[in-house]
Amino acid sequence: MKKIVVKFGGSNLKEVQDVDRVVNVVQRYNRPLVLVVSAFFGITNALVACVQAAKEGAGTKAALAESQNYTLTLRQLNRQILEANIADPVQRARTEQALANRLDQLDRYLTGIHCIGDVPTFVNDAILSYGERLSSLLLTEVLQSRGIAAREALPEDIGLISDGVFGNAACDFEASAAGVSQALADDVVFVVPGFYGVDKAGKTTLFGRGGSDYSAASIAACIGAESLDVWKDVDGFLSADPSAVTAPRSITQLNYLEAAELSYFGAKILHPRTVEPLFDRDIPIRILNITRPERGLQPYTIIDNQRRVTRDVVKSVTSTEDIAILKLHGPGVGFKAGILAQVTNTLDKNGINIKSVLTAQTAINILLSRDHLDAAYAALAEHHLAGVVEVSRNDAVAIVAVVGDGVLEASDVGSAIASRALSSALAGGVRVCLAAAGASEVAAYMLVHQDDRKLALQLVHAEFFGG
Repeated sequence: MKKIVVKFGGSNLKEVQDVDRVVNVVQRYNRPLVLVVSAFFGITNALVACVQAAKEGAGTKAALAESQNYTLTLRQLNRQILEANIADPVQRARTEQALANRLDQLDRYLTGIHCIGDVPTFVNDAILSYGERLSSLLLTEVLQSRGIAAREALPEDIGLISDGVFGNAACDFEASAAGVSQALADDVVFVVPGFYGVDKAGKTTLFGRGGSDYSAASIAACIGAESLDVWKDVDGFLSADPSAVTAPRSITQLNYLEAAELSYFGAKILHPRTVEPLFDRDIPIRILNITRPERGLQPYTIIDNQRRVTRDVVKSVTSTEDIAILKLHGPGVGFKAGILAQVTNTLDKNGINIKSVLTAQTAINILLSRDHLDAAYAALAEHHLAGVVEVSRNDAVAIVAVVGDGVLEASDVGSAIASRALSSALAGGVRVCLAAAGASEVAAYMLVHQDDRKLALQLVHAEFFGG
């Protein structure tokens, strides 16, 4: 029997009592599983802040004390979880010691930052992986305490090999598949910490922020899983963000491309790279809600490789403010050969990812994550590109996208989708900065003034779904 890979994210692990809810879900499956777990809610963000504080105050007693206080807080949290979920004092003491050993390792990394006054990339990745390492150990012990045959399986032990890129690695499936499949073959519940793999030298490499979804998908691909079940605290994918639109519709089925674009353009259900390992492997992703025990194992949304072009082409309208525009001005920048190559090479050398590029004769518009805008501006302003007379930046924007298979097809249902979305926003007074269609076969999007994001989302949703 093929195994199911089950992913529990930080939204499932916010409170001490949430561990019990996760255990109840595992019991409901009543079969061997591979569980992939995130850190408890907020832990990774706190680790990021801790690393930054340690780096900025390297060598000072105050910064070292702050790091030690943070690990002390983690010890107290773990103790609370153990006391609430493991009744046997012997097992509880043993687990507490195992957790203490991992926290001691974390302490040594943080102390090392103070000693050398820097945070090497491999050390940064190692430190940020500890939220997941603690979660997997805790959950394994709690499952065992409830009579479930569970075993922790660390990525370094099962051979989940990455391409070695620190901070934003990808799985090396050729190097990983056989070892991971063999390591997870026994008929028990395996608990794997998400978010990281290891390079061929054994160093921890993160799969990017929010990368536990990608970890789970990679493992599912390696073992040829029956499905990837992702447990959330919401009712799957919806036609729009319920905090912005009244009564959005549930989406019961999506294909891989639709799910990837929805995630890319702001839907928080999945990490944008989750579908990547599964695309050619026919492994469905099922989205379930842990707060709805009455539904059992019935998913809200199923994602697979089936195309379903219907008259209701648009599946969802989504948005994000994690976008900024870096604009290169010049009378011939859209015509001059080599400028775009210089730009991409310069940004790549500075570790900056380009989301999209829109060109015209007098301007090149580069879309970036907002966090990368200042670094990208500095890199290009210093480069003095021939033909570029000015480099400007704008982070007061947001993206609103319509997503659905058939959005760009030249048919009676598809040809007017992008124009309808744009027209509805403009008619409602939305300030549109840019609009684009064609970059993806299942999405069209517009950049609007940041203050108009919610209005644009409501207007475009009303255009296709009413209300």
